[in-house]
Amino acid sequence: MLFVPTRPPIEGVIAEIETARRLPWRQRLAIATTVGILLGTLTWCLYAFDFSPQRLWHGLGRLGDVVSFMLPPYIWTTWDEWRGVLGGLGETIAMAFMGTLIGAIVAFPLSFLGARVIVPMPWLRLASRRGFDTLRAVETIILALVFIRAFGLGPLAGVLAIAVSEVGTLAKVYSEAMENTSARPVEGVRAVGAGPLQTIRYAILPQALPVMLSAALYQFESNVRSSTILGIVGAGGIGFLLSDRIRAYHWQEAWSIIFLIVLAVFAIDTASGWLRMRIIDPRPAATP
Repeated sequence: MLFVPTRPPIEGVIAEIETARRLPWRQRLAIATTVGILLGTLTWCLYAFDFSPQRLWHGLGRLGDVVSFMLPPYIWTTWDEWRGVLGGLGETIAMAFMGTLIGAIVAFPLSFLGARVIVPMPWLRLASRRGFDTLRAVETIILALVFIRAFGLGPLAGVLAIAVSEVGTLAKVYSEAMENTSARPVEGVRAVGAGPLQTIRYAILPQALPVMLSAALYQFESNVRSSTILGIVGAGGIGFLLSDRIRAYHWQEAWSIIFLIVLAVFAIDTASGWLRMRIIDPRPAATP
């Protein structure tokens, strides 16, 4: 006699699926509590910051007026005007480059102290990581104000502010890049009798260096924008010219300066993206 398996009723299958997907009451309570806290925080922020549709509508109207003042953009007609604006833009890019370079150079040796694959002492790694976090926690513009007070107005304060901030950021990124390397090359190098320094040189750094260089290029691109803000507080660069035009209500000139900053960021983003791809995958493109 042939046995034909019977299919359970569809209602029973649905009930079993729902039972399997039902969460324990503790987990449901935790989810409900988390959602309630988030919604409560959002509601308080909307009330405390005076968010209202009427205020947003009026603000958008005034913003439209400001944008209309900026158009059409101002085009400088003399070489002296262009020289001042382009000089400020070049100073901004140079500040970002110098600050990123100094920060990357200082961060490289410090990052070894925060990498688990290099430093086996937990207390030393923890102290190093907290030091990196301390440097990253202080905003660049605050560092710029401190260095302006110490060294005076000008790009030197901006370079130092960017460099100090980049030490904390890049040291953390570098140490994490070394921790994320594969253990097989390390084991292979140690198997042939290599010491700690040789292991770092021939097994860890070849894997981590592309990530490190890519991170430094990305930070340079980001610091070009930061340098613009630093110029507003007196740390040199094109930000000072932009702030001066806005305070004088020369909106058309301000828009032209903003447009130049955007073009510079576009160019640097394109160049750094190309360099990152060459660093990460240096193989030449296949010819058809």
